[in-house]
Amino acid sequence: QVQLVESGGGLVQPGGSLRLSCAASGSRFSINDMGWYRQAPGKQRELVAVITSGGSTNYADSVKGRFAISRDNAKNTVYLQMSSLKPEDTAVYYCNAHRPVGKAYYDYWGQGTQVTVSQ
Repeated sequence: QVQLVESGGGLVQPGGSLRLSCAASGSRFSINDMGWYRQAPGKQRELVAVITSGGSTNYADSVKGRFAISRDNAKNTVYLQMSSLKPEDTAVYYCNAHRPVGKAYYDYWGQGTQVTVSQ
């Protein structure tokens, strides 16, 4: 089992920055692929960024060059550094752990943290 707790959301002005953190419980954090997703009101949840167990990263086109995902396996934590924020980045941001279990994968989700970009 993996439990995920996000933090770091809040209200920020356009052009500002925020850093989200996601702390994971459970063992062997390093084997998880970790990701950040977001869901805006009336829209489907979408992938923002992912970092694999090997450290490879991938980003949605809408956030490339502005967001950076990283992980600290010693602290069982994944981060999302968000810069040059835009109003369209407003959403609830969810942390995801994609964990191999035998030949299958299981997905675990945090409760979400609200990010609001507004004047």
